[in-house]
Amino acid sequence: MKYAVKTSMLVIVSFFVFVLASGVSAAELAAPLKPLAFLVGRWDGGGVVADTGGTAKGFSTITVEANGGVLLRKDHTALFDKAGKLTGGFDQVMMIYPDAGGVRADYSDGQHLIHYTSARVEPGRSVEFIGDARPGAPTFRLRYEIEGPDVLTVTFGVVPPGQTTFQPIATGELHRAK
Repeated sequence: MKYAVKTSMLVIVSFFVFVLASGVSAAELAAPLKPLAFLVGRWDGGGVVADTGGTAKGFSTITVEANGGVLLRKDHTALFDKAGKLTGGFDQVMMIYPDAGGVRADYSDGQHLIHYTSARVEPGRSVEFIGDARPGAPTFRLRYEIEGPDVLTVTFGVVPPGQTTFQPIATGELHRAK
């Protein structure tokens, strides 16, 4: 009997640890974030870095946090020169959240901070985050678009101060990790 009680307690505790560790699913997102559920998951890939002609490879994990009220993106990116030699890398995070009737996001790589103050959303298909346009400062744009069931394209660009046209910084293709 004593063994059965210990085993039952172990099963119950294991179940609750599993439930707590598994987090909130995309199905439990807050209503303003539901159109962005396609982003949730682990994504691997890479692309071209426009200003160096090199490439980037890495992964992005987008999870549902804060009881469904936030999407949290965590990335690691490795950078390579034109010859394919590793030149560096960095980690970055981005918090996507509902605010003022829309969706906003805040990005940081530990050196830079970008406040995306608006987003254009095509539910289940794409999202384009636009940074604050301030005089004398660059304006950033980040776009995710589903290209297939497990393919996500990413485009990151900037409008330099005094200009009006977005210029690409990096483009890439991510594939949902299996």
